[in-house]
Amino acid sequence: MKSSIIDSIKSLPPLSTTIMEINRIYADENSTIKDMAKAIEHDPMIIANILKIANSPLYGFGREIKNAAQAVSLFGMNMTRSIAIGNSIKKLLNVDMQPYCITSEEFAKISSLQAALMFGWYKKVDRRKAEDLYLAAFLQETGKILIASEVIQNDETISFASEIENSNNIAMVEKAYSNATCGEVTALVFKHWGFDSNFIDMIKYSDNPAEAPDSVREYSTALNIVKTVVPVNKPFSDMAINFGLKKAADAGYDTALLEDAISHITDKSEE
Repeated sequence: MKSSIIDSIKSLPPLSTTIMEINRIYADENSTIKDMAKAIEHDPMIIANILKIANSPLYGFGREIKNAAQAVSLFGMNMTRSIAIGNSIKKLLNVDMQPYCITSEEFAKISSLQAALMFGWYKKVDRRKAEDLYLAAFLQETGKILIASEVIQNDETISFASEIENSNNIAMVEKAYSNATCGEVTALVFKHWGFDSNFIDMIKYSDNPAEAPDSVREYSTALNIVKTVVPVNKPFSDMAINFGLKKAADAGYDTALLEDAISHITDKSEE
């Protein structure tokens, strides 16, 4: 990894006091849904993002969610924490995704689609693991923000974008320009912010699951499959879906579960 990217990570600001409080409540076995709702009520931006996602057709709650307490009750503490952390972290970073040929809004949407696909798929595989993977899927592309910044600073936007536009292996292009894949950069970001080692490792190896430690290989494989189906350059294209299903089959998954989740997300996203 280039030293300039490492320096950028070291200079990242700390997480907000609201996020620190959310993490404290989540780690406390005696905390309640009410405690979590009270913590996020002090941050209008977090509430706005949670309500936006709760009322998205991707989750299909079937009724309008009007306040934090309702949203936390429906999502549960794990997913509420994931949404709050995910959106807050994206706000901490300056987002210029021009090298990836997408806008910051499109980047945010792709992150949300990856998370929604992961949850829709993995809740049928293992509900507990689905909740752990939701946050990782939502944040696994965070490193692209820093890679994009590095590319822009080095005046390599045109050449990088040209390679990204038609690539079926984005990680390889990232490695060529920054000496690191997005997963490796993202892992270092969350190490800087003090996240637990399993969360860091599952993202670190998401571009190369075969190299992952046994303890996180399943998680890294699932993340890799989701980012294959929903890559930033051509999300849900026929080619991307076929590649993702092939990876799922090779990993021993029931591909019908993944296909159902893909169909649901694509139908709802069109709405």
